[in-house]
Amino acid sequence: MEMQEISIETEKDKGQEEATEPKLEVKTEALEEVKSSEYEKLQSASEDIYSEAYFGDAPLKTKAGKQSEGNVRLYRTGCFLLITICLVLLLVVMILGVKLQTGSTVCAETERGCSYEQCKDRFPSIQLRPEDLGCQRCSDGWLTYGRSCFYLSTYRLTWDESVNNCTSRGGSLAVITSQEVQVFLTEKETQYYWIGLRKRESTWAWVNGTVLQKSYWQEKPQSQDCGILSGKNPPEKNWITASCQSNTYFICQVMF
Repeated sequence: MEMQEISIETEKDKGQEEATEPKLEVKTEALEEVKSSEYEKLQSASEDIYSEAYFGDAPLKTKAGKQSEGNVRLYRTGCFLLITICLVLLLVVMILGVKLQTGSTVCAETERGCSYEQCKDRFPSIQLRPEDLGCQRCSDGWLTYGRSCFYLSTYRLTWDESVNNCTSRGGSLAVITSQEVQVFLTEKETQYYWIGLRKRESTWAWVNGTVLQKSYWQEKPQSQDCGILSGKNPPEKNWITASCQSNTYFICQVMF
């Protein structure tokens, strides 16, 4: 009897083991399904998530890293351009400051002998007025009257040579168009001076092409073709004529 019971129990135990084994297999299969589903989730992760891979000791840059590097380069380029623009503007301001300072000091002191003509030569693009700069209106050795500078020569030339000499000085032989100028020039010296008056085909005209209107002839003009102002006679009648090839002093005029 006991043997039968043992065998029966053994058979029961075997039956129990056989009954439990499928359950373990079911659990194992379920665990494998869970793992596979988790693995698939990891494999299908969002494209926006990147990891940093390493090759040896050097990291391989991912897409996000490349974007970050591009932003840094763009930022550096912008900073470089801004710095360059600032430096250029600073240089321009410094140059303008130096020019303005030079312009205000070159002609500020008349004792330096700075003339209005010299100021105009130095700053041709700026509209300069003598009263604004404090410059003397005319160069040394020139006389100022109204808006003109007059130079009374100390040596003699022919009329044509006098014209060329005055032109080289930036002016012309004197053109007398008012009684005030006539009186002013007469009172300065007691010599004979060429003025810019010449006869062209029986018509007296000034070197600037203006036909003579008001005259101060000492007497009726003679046959000679060029005009002279005589400082020895009263200003009302002190013009005389002479051959253009004669040598005498001359008066240059520069207008400003």
